Amino acid sequence: MSRYSAYIASIVLAVLSLLLAMHMPGWWWGVAIFGALAVLGTIDLLQRKSTLRRNYPLLAHFRYGLESIGPEIRQYFIESDLAEVPFSRQQRALVYQRAKRVNDVRPFGTQRDVYGIDYEWINHSMLPSKVDDADFRIVIGAERAQPYSASVFNISAMSFGALSAAAVRALNAGAKRGGFYHDTGEGSISPYHREAGGDLVWELGSGYFGCRNDDGSFSEQRFTAQASDAQVKMIEVKLSQGAKPGHGGVLPAPKVSAEIAATRGVPMGVDCVSPARHSAFDSPLGLLRFVDRLRELSGGKPTGFKLAIGHPWEWFGIAKAMHESGILPDFIVVDGAEGGTGAAPAEFIDHVGVPMHEGLMLVHNTLVGLGLRERIRIGAAGKVVSAFDIARTLAMGADWCNAARGYMFALGCIQSMSCHTDRCPTGIATQNPARWKKLVVPDKASRVAEFHRNTLHTLCDLLCAAGLEHPDQLGPEHILRRVSPTEVRSLAALYRFLRPGELLDGRIPEHAVFQDFWQAARSDAFMPPEHVMRLRSGKSA
Repeated sequence: MSRYSAYIASIVLAVLSLLLAMHMPGWWWGVAIFGALAVLGTIDLLQRKSTLRRNYPLLAHFRYGLESIGPEIRQYFIESDLAEVPFSRQQRALVYQRAKRVNDVRPFGTQRDVYGIDYEWINHSMLPSKVDDADFRIVIGAERAQPYSASVFNISAMSFGALSAAAVRALNAGAKRGGFYHDTGEGSISPYHREAGGDLVWELGSGYFGCRNDDGSFSEQRFTAQASDAQVKMIEVKLSQGAKPGHGGVLPAPKVSAEIAATRGVPMGVDCVSPARHSAFDSPLGLLRFVDRLRELSGGKPTGFKLAIGHPWEWFGIAKAMHESGILPDFIVVDGAEGGTGAAPAEFIDHVGVPMHEGLMLVHNTLVGLGLRERIRIGAAGKVVSAFDIARTLAMGADWCNAARGYMFALGCIQSMSCHTDRCPTGIATQNPARWKKLVVPDKASRVAEFHRNTLHTLCDLLCAAGLEHPDQLGPEHILRRVSPTEVRSLAALYRFLRPGELLDGRIPEHAVFQDFWQAARSDAFMPPEHVMRLRSGKSA
C-alpha cells in the first residue's frame, strides 16, 4: 500500500488540519493545502486515462514534474562541456563570447581527447602567412548581369513565422552592419526583412510564398515584382531541407496572422500548406529551366537551388541535365541532415537525409567530374558555428558556409528546445508579442555582426597558421582526422575525390555511389534505376 501513502497522508492531514483550525484559525492554510492534495489524489484514482496516476495517486505527479525539467537538469548539471546535444556548452559559449566581444581564449589546454577516434585538426606551416583583411568574399554569378560578392559566412534560411519579428529585424540589421547576407527562408520577404536594408537571398519553397497565385501555383508577375527589389541579391529554389527532407509543412490557421498572410500571400485564418514537392517542375531538366526562368525574370540575379542529398540518382539526374542542356545554376547550397528546424517529426530529424559532409563531397565531386565546378559555386550548411567548422567545410569542397542556429545563439538563444511551443524564453522562435518584444533589436543586431566579424577573424588566423591567404586555398589535404588510436588520415586520403572531367571520358570512377547509380541516372526524370526497381519488385514476388 506504500503507493497510496501520499494520498492517505494528505487525507489524514487535511482532516487533522480541519480539527485544529476549529480552535486555531492559523491552521486553515493546512486545510487548503492538504485538502487540495486530497482532492487531486481522488481525481487520480477516479480518472481512467492514466494507469500510472491510478496506481500512484499524487506520487505520479512528482514523476511528471521531474520529467518536465529533465532536459534543463541534464543541460545545466549533467552533460559535459563537449556533449553535442545538439550543440555543446563549449560551442554555445564560443558564440556568446564572440557575439558579446568578451574574452574567448581558453586556458591550460584542450579538453578534447586528441588520441580519440574522429579527432580532427588543421596542419600548420613552418612559414605562416600574413593577411590584413579577414573579410573574405567570393563572387557568385560572375557571368550574370548582377553578380553578387558574398561573405564566406552567412545567415542560413529561417522564415518569419518560425522566427519572431524582432529576431528577423536583428538578424537583418546585423547582416547589414557586417556585410553578409540573410536568407529569408521559404516564408518570403516580410516587412521586417526590409527595415534595415541588409542583403537578402530570397528562398522559394514549394509553397511559392510571396509569388503565388490563389491556387498555390507559381506567379511570374508577383515574383518579378519582389525579385526586382535591389535588396534581393540572389534567388534560391528550396528543393529540400536537411532536418526534414521530403516533408511538407502546415502552419495552422490560428497562427496565420494578418502579417504572415500578407507576407506569404495566403488567406488569413486558413491553414497555410507548404507541399512536399514543387508544382512548377517534375524533372531534373524542368528544375533547371525553372531556375533559368527565375534568373531571367529577376533581371539576371544569381539563381540556384538548395537541397539535402537523398537518392543519389536524383542528384545525378540534375547533374546530367546540366551537362546535356548547358543550363547551369549559379550556385548550389547543400543542406545537411544535422541541420536544424523549428519542428519536425522525430524520425525525420534523426533518420532521413544525408549528412552535410557526405552530401557536400558528392555534389562537389560530381561537378568536378563534369568539368563544371569552376562555373558553379557551392554553399553548405549543417552545425557550423566555429572558424574550424568553416575551414573543414571549405576544405571538403564548399565555397562558403551558412549557419542558422549559430546566429540564433548570437541573438541569445539558450537551446531550450522549445521552438515548437511558441514559448521561446528568449523571444526568438515565438510569435507571442509578450515574449518577442523583450528582445532588444539594436543590441542583438550588434551581437550578430560581432559574431560574424570575430569568427572570420579567427578563420583568418587559422589560414595564416596554415600558410594560406584565402579560404579558397583550403583543400582536403589540410584537414587531418584520427581514424584509430595509431592511424591518421588527411581528408584527401580518406575520401575519393574525382579529377576534373573524370566523368566525361566514359569510364565510371572507382567510387561506390558513382558505380551504382551514375550510368542509370536520367536527366528527364527523377525515376529510380532499373536495378533499384527490381529490388523493390522482389519484395512482392
